[in-house]
Amino acid sequence: MKAHPLNFSLALAGGVTLASMIAINSELAAYSSPVLASWFAHGIGAITSLLVLMTASLLAVKKLTILPKVGTPFWAYLGGIPGAFTVVLAAITVNSPLGLSGSLALIMAGQVLFGLVCDGFGLFGLTKRPLTLTDGLTLGLMATGCLLTLFGRG
Repeated sequence: MKAHPLNFSLALAGGVTLASMIAINSELAAYSSPVLASWFAHGIGAITSLLVLMTASLLAVKKLTILPKVGTPFWAYLGGIPGAFTVVLAAITVNSPLGLSGSLALIMAGQVLFGLVCDGFGLFGLTKRPLTLTDGLTLGLMATGCLLTLFGRG
């Protein structure tokens, strides 16, 4: 794999921010409801994204566009739907006996499993990538890690 080290750092930072978002939203859900927490998360997220876009547009050497290209598939606009469900479902599970670490372990396993399916079939316009024995081994090790996280407290 020839990924730039910055990509690894950004992916790790994305994981930290995802875990932080889930923990913060779950706290709000405990005082209100998972659906209200999702509304707040996405409303504040939309405002933050707009501010980041405006700032990046002002600072960028290359002009950023705020409109998608002609021919963008309709489903590309629907990313907020699974995002909203992620916030609601995570808020429910974090406030259950699974806790934050158990929820994150299962969320991560679900992400990797679905990512492998998307790669294998080229879903959502991704380049088709054949699954390998290493992918299966990786998934098995992740499943073992999830089980240790969930049941290894003794």
